[in-house]
Amino acid sequence: MPELPYAFDALEPRMSRETLEFHYGKHLQTYVDNLNKLIAGTQYENMPLKEIILKSDGGIFNNAAQTWNHTFFFQTLSPAPAAMSGRLADRIARDFGSETAFREALSKAAAGLFGSGWAWLAEDNDGRLSIIQKQNAGNPMADGLNPLMTVDVWEHAYYIDYRNRRADYIGACLEVIDWGKVEERLMH
Repeated sequence: MPELPYAFDALEPRMSRETLEFHYGKHLQTYVDNLNKLIAGTQYENMPLKEIILKSDGGIFNNAAQTWNHTFFFQTLSPAPAAMSGRLADRIARDFGSETAFREALSKAAAGLFGSGWAWLAEDNDGRLSIIQKQNAGNPMADGLNPLMTVDVWEHAYYIDYRNRRADYIGACLEVIDWGKVEERLMH
């Protein structure tokens, strides 16, 4: 299990201790455990997680991608998030018009994703940013894109705190994104 970089209650009131105990402590742990069982004795056993995602399918892909996606998501959150600035703010303004327009577009993509999945901010090889919707365990790496941040819109991410109010959860989630960490992930 990857280490959670903050205490279980550090994101309250936006994400409760109970949510993190279930989301991180139970859901992510299950993906990790399932993946380890599925890859034992296979060609994937000693591969890095990213390589497993890019080379596998079926149950191995689903559990590997969910392990990576969740770890990435939890590492992007912070009880003391940095505001958007620098190169990231410049790219957001260039590609979306403004930070406000970006937040609206990301929120709309996350709220509008049918069923379970992820709304991603990703970078292409030319340094252009885009918002990508991926269902289930989808990840923009499979499309050759560099993931910068994501919002988990599986019901287990928000149902304890927000019940069926996905939009409220998305707004709260965006308040605890550490944009400094997102900027560090820019490759171009």
